Amino acid sequence: MTTPRSVALERLAYTLAAPVLAVAPNIYPDSPVNQVVQLAGAAGIGGWFLAAKSDAPGAGRKILRWSPLVLAAAIDVTAGHTGGFGPYWMDGLLAATWAAAGYLVMPFSRHARRRHRPALAAPVPQPTPAEVLDEPVVQDDGADLLTRDARMLWEQAGMPSRTHIVKATRHPGQQHDMTILLRASETGRPITGLTEAAVAAPFAVHSGDVVLAEVAIQPGRQGGPGWLEAHITPDANQRRRKAPTDQERWTDKVGSPKGGAPGSELVHKTRDAARGVTFYRAKMADATTSPRIDLAKVCRGLGLPEDDSCVFVLIDGIEFLISAFDKPPLSAIFPATRELLTPDAKGMYVCGYTITGQPVKNMVFQHDKNAARHGLILGVSRSGKTQFFAIDMAAMSLAGQVVWLSTVRKDEKTSTLGKYIDRQGSNALWMARSLRAAKALCEIRAEMPWPHDGEAHDYKPGDARCPYRQLNVFADEFMTAAQDGDFGEFIQKDGDDLTVTGLKYGIGFNPAGQSPFAHNGFSTEMKDNLRQNSRPSIFNMGSPGATRKAAEGTMENAYDVPTIPARYAQQEGSAIERAMRGEADPENGVSTGGVAIMVMDNGRAVLMRSLYADFDTDLAELFPDDVNHLTDHEIRELEKRGLWFDWNEPVRPGEFWPEPKGDDEDGDDGSSRRRCGVGGKGGGGRGSKGGSRQEVVSARKALEAIKSLTDA
Repeated sequence: MTTPRSVALERLAYTLAAPVLAVAPNIYPDSPVNQVVQLAGAAGIGGWFLAAKSDAPGAGRKILRWSPLVLAAAIDVTAGHTGGFGPYWMDGLLAATWAAAGYLVMPFSRHARRRHRPALAAPVPQPTPAEVLDEPVVQDDGADLLTRDARMLWEQAGMPSRTHIVKATRHPGQQHDMTILLRASETGRPITGLTEAAVAAPFAVHSGDVVLAEVAIQPGRQGGPGWLEAHITPDANQRRRKAPTDQERWTDKVGSPKGGAPGSELVHKTRDAARGVTFYRAKMADATTSPRIDLAKVCRGLGLPEDDSCVFVLIDGIEFLISAFDKPPLSAIFPATRELLTPDAKGMYVCGYTITGQPVKNMVFQHDKNAARHGLILGVSRSGKTQFFAIDMAAMSLAGQVVWLSTVRKDEKTSTLGKYIDRQGSNALWMARSLRAAKALCEIRAEMPWPHDGEAHDYKPGDARCPYRQLNVFADEFMTAAQDGDFGEFIQKDGDDLTVTGLKYGIGFNPAGQSPFAHNGFSTEMKDNLRQNSRPSIFNMGSPGATRKAAEGTMENAYDVPTIPARYAQQEGSAIERAMRGEADPENGVSTGGVAIMVMDNGRAVLMRSLYADFDTDLAELFPDDVNHLTDHEIRELEKRGLWFDWNEPVRPGEFWPEPKGDDEDGDDGSSRRRCGVGGKGGGGRGSKGGSRQEVVSARKALEAIKSLTDA
């Protein structure tokens, strides 16, 4: 059954007139609309009167026909005499009731249908659709059985989105999987509103088994918005859910919009059984996007344990590599050897190995810049800094360079290294003196004549004509020394000057500490020079966040910085099951001492484990047989300036501060304390920051004071 047009128009009129009846009298009382409605009501009353006086049949039907006009006028008058919209919105309710009554009764349309046309329920003779029935036969000409069956199901579903099946193609080796080619029924109209569910319903499959794809324009076949391909794959999806391939697992779990690396696609998966590692090489499908990798999500998608010690990511442009090891790769020990530490012609030597077994190289001089190199080593206590000192100093010594090492406090390892290098000391005073002497060497070397022409030249690494050796000044715990109450200002000032002027005179500065920031002794000028003329090595800084912050502070751009946990520990069993049984977690941690992040020349951060120098054995196998020293000319010039002597001596009068003019000035400004400061342990009076002398109240304290003076 269909609704006659007159009924539809009358219903529309009632619906549109109802709001006017409710609103017009209240907002526009003097509007012509109200007058028209009231005149129509008066006409309706007149119609009632004539119908009542007439003796012709159908008076009641005539009265019903005029009733909407009369009732509308009554509602209009009532709305005009009520305040606002009346109590409980009476005006609106009356108008809505009037519209509902007219919507159901429809006197005009019913009267017109009764007089001029047959009833809607009466059977209407239909022409014989002989030609219409022949149309499907024409469409099926040349179509195979699968296409005809698909068309029949499609037509029974009502031709979703007004589309027609052009062809259905069975997938090889599948019973139900197929691809259907659709086009719009009307030529020139795009296909709109077609969903996966609308395609899945006629073929009784799940909507997730349907994928819609655009049709490319091909020779002999149209394409564009008026064409569409639907891939219906229930069999393949069932197999994909149960036993997916590596490509399918990556696409569904990792490269999906909610995966660990959205927008990526797997290039290949390889297994290295000898090294116990599986590599997943992937790239971004869109070459204009950068990888956004959530390593924990990637591990869950690939069914790998979420373990930072065994799973690593390496990003290179739009490509990246996921390395999943069976055991923590950086827990292995790589012994240092003289072969690995001997620099090549460009001053490069192997200082460690990455997670993939690749050697990582550091430099002892900058071959491309014709200059020495600086160094920056960061890390907390027991993180492997001194071990790195050993291999770095050994490589420099094997290259024929001079090495000085100063620390804030004396320890076993630095004392051992002192046997194989030119000079070594263990307090802040010694560090201040070494930096001051290195700074003076810049002036001395600037005037040293070269033997081939008698003129002075800048340092050229590897040039046999150079009259002096490269000097490398190491300052361990530089942050602590730079904050020393007595000598910190001299250490920081001379360190800044040395990083700026030392390179062209063959002097490199290698500070080490636990922070690379200005408030801890590393000025911005020093940090920039160290970063540009070295390969910073950042060991464990106490937490992954602190390590990442320190690494980013030494890089020009913030790349992805690897994580260094406190220990490498593989997950064993289920933590939930152990909690339910009340068992303790396994203690299988491996120290990450010696694991560092090295910032390469291009700003990329590389995670490596440095070579291991065993201090319990003889380090002579790593160092050359002869210790390299300064030239006699340099030592004489330093002696003339009063800078070459036993730097463990107490502070000499007037060495750092001017002497007071008289005894009456002692203690006024701390000059007495500074003049009598000593170079013992702790940096020469570091514990007397307040300016007061240490009182000797017992024989034991007197003995300790004598020992600090002689460094006994």
